[in-house]
Amino acid sequence: MTPWSFLLLLGLLFCEPFSLINGAEQRTSEDKLLVLTVATKETDGFGRFMRSAKHFNYTVKVLGRGQTWTGGDYMSAPGGGQKVRLLKEALEEMKTEDKIILFIDSYDVVFASGPKELLKKFKQAKHKVVFSSESLIWPDRHLEDKHPHVREGNRFLGSGGFMGYLPNIREMVSDWSGEDDDSDQLFFTKIYIDAAKRKSINITLDTKCRLFQNLHGALDEVVLKFEDGRVRARNVLYDTLPVIIHGNGPTKLQINYLGNYIPNIWTFETGCTVCHEDLRPLTALKESEYPMVVIGIFIQQPTPFVTVFFERLLKLQYPKDKLKLFIHSQEAHHASQVSSFLKDHGSLYQDVRVIGPEEAIDGAESRNLGFDMCRKDKDCDYFFSLDIEVVLKNEETLKILIEQNLPIVAPMITRVGRLWSNFWGALSAEGYYARSEDYVDIVQGRRVGVWNVPYVSSVYLVKADILRSELTDYELFTSQILDPDMAYCFNVREKAVFMYVTNMHTFGRILSTENYQTGHLHNDLWQIFENPLDWQERYIHENYTLIMKDKLIETPCPDVYWFPIFTDVACNHLVEEMEHFGKWSGGGNVDTRIQGGYENVPTIDIHMNQINFEKEWHKFLLEFIAPVTEKMYPGYYTKCSSPLTFVVRYKPDEQPLLTPHHDASTFTVNIALNSKDVDYQGGGCRFLRYDCSVQAPRKGWALMHPGRLTHYHEGLPTTAGVRYIAVSFVDP
Repeated sequence: MTPWSFLLLLGLLFCEPFSLINGAEQRTSEDKLLVLTVATKETDGFGRFMRSAKHFNYTVKVLGRGQTWTGGDYMSAPGGGQKVRLLKEALEEMKTEDKIILFIDSYDVVFASGPKELLKKFKQAKHKVVFSSESLIWPDRHLEDKHPHVREGNRFLGSGGFMGYLPNIREMVSDWSGEDDDSDQLFFTKIYIDAAKRKSINITLDTKCRLFQNLHGALDEVVLKFEDGRVRARNVLYDTLPVIIHGNGPTKLQINYLGNYIPNIWTFETGCTVCHEDLRPLTALKESEYPMVVIGIFIQQPTPFVTVFFERLLKLQYPKDKLKLFIHSQEAHHASQVSSFLKDHGSLYQDVRVIGPEEAIDGAESRNLGFDMCRKDKDCDYFFSLDIEVVLKNEETLKILIEQNLPIVAPMITRVGRLWSNFWGALSAEGYYARSEDYVDIVQGRRVGVWNVPYVSSVYLVKADILRSELTDYELFTSQILDPDMAYCFNVREKAVFMYVTNMHTFGRILSTENYQTGHLHNDLWQIFENPLDWQERYIHENYTLIMKDKLIETPCPDVYWFPIFTDVACNHLVEEMEHFGKWSGGGNVDTRIQGGYENVPTIDIHMNQINFEKEWHKFLLEFIAPVTEKMYPGYYTKCSSPLTFVVRYKPDEQPLLTPHHDASTFTVNIALNSKDVDYQGGGCRFLRYDCSVQAPRKGWALMHPGRLTHYHEGLPTTAGVRYIAVSFVDP
């Protein structure tokens, strides 16, 4: 046998069995680890803790389940003694002395790694009991000088997490005889600063946060670390990766933020790993078995496109007999739109309650009443809060939110072209908006998931069970200093109920209500600047985009192009707006409205500037006419300068036709605002040079033709009814 063969044999005889023994020892250690926590109620935070424990296969025993919490409110004052009493009782019942106990809070804790790493770091501490550490002393600052000095790291004990061998922890709590609302932290601190007890029990602190990371006083030290498909919290001050993350004290929002990612909830490689867990699929139910939903609709300021809002509400894909409506409107301006909707469609819903402006109820009180309607209705399963400025494009929104099976969940909506949304990712120290690190990525869809957030507004779904239990307070929206939405979210956070926002789907957007004027008949016409997408959807023909694809443009005469531009609604609103204004010109040559005061070929008309619509009309020409012009007249680029834009009215007994003329323009746009054979007879446009006529103008379609020199034309006689056209002389 060669020396190398002999060494190989030794390796087989000794090394391999040694590794097997180590493996068995490691497994035994993990089996001996028992996590103890106190949870008298199964809160949202407790559920998060248990999910993280399950993720890493921790064995958890919950103490105090179902009992009344008598440990005080130690968020604002010392307390927590009940936890020590329950721990002492549990340890006295344990017979297996070789257990390693991890005693940890649960409502504000997540595991970031598994038992193997935790036990390894515990044993490296070379003490029998290891406490979490803090940089701030609490609750008795007078004890600061009695704490042992440390070479590096946090000096003060944190009672929210510690681990050790069962006999040592049992010895540590054996002297507890305090009241349930006494301070657990003060009790453990006094043991730790007693040198004899510290040595006897063999206690140390996890000064560099290798096992435990308490967030209070350390927020600037903790960052998320994404690496190789995993996500951890990293303490950058000590360059450690804590196993347990604890949002102690006033850091509940920060643990909620970290809990959106840890443990591996969301990574760059996998995206959201838990978003499809705990779903409540509605597909398995008959429509008669769907949950009952009260939809609360709140109109608190003049808002554009209210009629469209109710049209979308009708299209919501949910059985109407499973919906009840609660409508509050503070705006008399919208009373006719609400009553019109209810007159036509209110009977579709199982129940409708309306509070109008005459009842003088403010926004906070109305929202409280809406919640209470659901609380008192034994059939109500959810309350769906929906502000009038919400543009809910996704007809499946309500189903999607119900299926998420969360206490409070909002569909993410944003304002077009802005980072404004209906949720906040963080709060400032004063409780107002602050931008979280991931906010922009969530809003812009670079991170997709379901996110625990501190604030939602405008549209969200609430479980009725939550309203009847944790959120029983009738005045959730009422505050002397906060607006109703902020007051509501503050109260929800105080009750430790989690709020979520989902961007797993595209849901819609939110309107801008700034600068919305109500002095016109159809005020939405003026929204092309503030809400351009909604304006386009309401007023631009649905087939307009086909023009740019060469699929929908006609050439009835040489260099004359005919294409769809306006919806019927746009045409109707423009006509009605002009008739409402009513100051039609007399059709004479003298016209003080135009430069020079003389019109060669006069019409009976109203100019856009007479109704303060010239800026909006110019924007319309730039956005929707200029692209067609540049496509059909290659090489010509226009800024749509148009000092003459107006609506013409033709009537047989007023002005039935227009004599042949050239337009004072480079090109002219002529839009038919009503329908031949429906609203009028006759009419049309004839181009004399080509002996070519367009005699059946389609409502909402535009004729675009050169103005000077070549396209000498006339308006054909209107023989019955009233014909309206919108005319723009572009680039005179």
